Amino acid sequence: MTLAPVPQVPAADQCAPGAPGAECCSLSGGPVGVNDAQRIAGRLKALSDPTRLRLLSHVAAQGCDAVCVCDLTAVVGISQPTVSHHMKKLVDAGLLIREQRGKWVHYTVVPEAFAELRAFLDLR
Repeated sequence: MTLAPVPQVPAADQCAPGAPGAECCSLSGGPVGVNDAQRIAGRLKALSDPTRLRLLSHVAAQGCDAVCVCDLTAVVGISQPTVSHHMKKLVDAGLLIREQRGKWVHYTVVPEAFAELRAFLDLR
């Protein structure tokens, strides 16, 4: 059995401004302003719950199709009120859109929110 090589972590002097490979340590968009930081932190906080990640993954797996809350309770094995609580957190964070259709609520992903998170987390 062979072990995979351990990734090399850049030394502190490699991340100094102007050093070769310095782009590995900087956020590609530069420093974040107060409003952006609050919005991004809110989204990351909403994503920090394992149940929310599971719920979100089920909605995201449908692509652009809306997912009924009625389909989510059985998938994650929790009660409808608990699912609704977690989904509200994801909606409030701007990660999902909520649409009432008769007695059921349907959710879709907000692609722009994930594009923003992806861009923020893109360390080079």
